[in-house]
Amino acid sequence: MERSLVIIKPDGIRKGLESEIKERLTATGLKIVAEKRLEADMNLASEHYDDLGQRKGEDVKRRMVTFMTSGAIEAMVIEGDNAIEEVRRIVGATLPCQAGGGTIRGDLGDHGETYDRCDAEDRAVENLIHASDAPDTAQREIKLWFPELS
Repeated sequence: MERSLVIIKPDGIRKGLESEIKERLTATGLKIVAEKRLEADMNLASEHYDDLGQRKGEDVKRRMVTFMTSGAIEAMVIEGDNAIEEVRRIVGATLPCQAGGGTIRGDLGDHGETYDRCDAEDRAVENLIHASDAPDTAQREIKLWFPELS
């Protein structure tokens, strides 16, 4: 069994997509083994995106931290066979306009979201959901958001 961290971001919560997203994640046999709704503070969001500044630049990190602290989020630990790969397949590409049909971002996301638009508006890409990208990342993220599971 493998675990992944999934976060429904503030735009997903504002749009009331929690049930739809959870149904899509669990329809393939994945299980939600822990979940909580919270408002992340700047420290938690900054630690979550710790390496983003190095990979994509400090402006991108600042925008993501600001976005992730702009409202309620729902953090979940998803478990199942090949959970990380399966969750990322269900979620779709980072930009909703590039995510395929049948994916969360492709079906439910704003197809007008582009990196250029977000840069011009000095904000993060709003793409509904975060999903861990690798086993080591998932382990770090789960420990950060769900320390009680350690």
